[in-house]
Amino acid sequence: MPKKSIRETLLARRKHLSAETCLARSLLIQRRLLETAEFQKAVAVALYSPILNEVFTEELFRSAKQRGKLVAYPRVSGGSLEFVVTCAAEELRPGVFNVLEPIGKETIPFEELEMVVVPGVAFDQGGHRLGYGKGFYDRVLHRKGGGRALVGLCFELQLVEALPAEVHDVAMDLLITEERVLRMDQAAPGVKS
Repeated sequence: MPKKSIRETLLARRKHLSAETCLARSLLIQRRLLETAEFQKAVAVALYSPILNEVFTEELFRSAKQRGKLVAYPRVSGGSLEFVVTCAAEELRPGVFNVLEPIGKETIPFEELEMVVVPGVAFDQGGHRLGYGKGFYDRVLHRKGGGRALVGLCFELQLVEALPAEVHDVAMDLLITEERVLRMDQAAPGVKS
């Protein structure tokens, strides 16, 4: 199935989640991530501002700040993303595509982020993601480097067996749903933990 069809199908599925279901499942997903060793040891974390019934990230932000972590959010800059240090939710304003973006001036190089929580329309059992088709995250994820955890948050209904992956696609290290944590470094992708 072409990426465009997958994107349309899964966006429609996610759109039909009630606000209560989206919130409840988002809390479960965020709590699963908070329990991981990767989150606990990361000092600098990048989050995203959710749109269109994406998994919320507010609990991650709150917990990261309480633990003294540096938190950054992406902002569109030209054809790419820059990550801006964000200390409070009030520092986010509607930006490009009406997504909340940070208004601050202090940026952190992507290479210094120890965990990047990545949005997506769909993810597969191998950690590949399908975004919204603009390529902003695809371009920045190529600078992955060693020791950084790339994390995809998604509802089970967004998890598919396989996506049409291309050579240049960068896979996530962890996928977190309301039911499980998938680690891509395990011998058999899709193993529950």
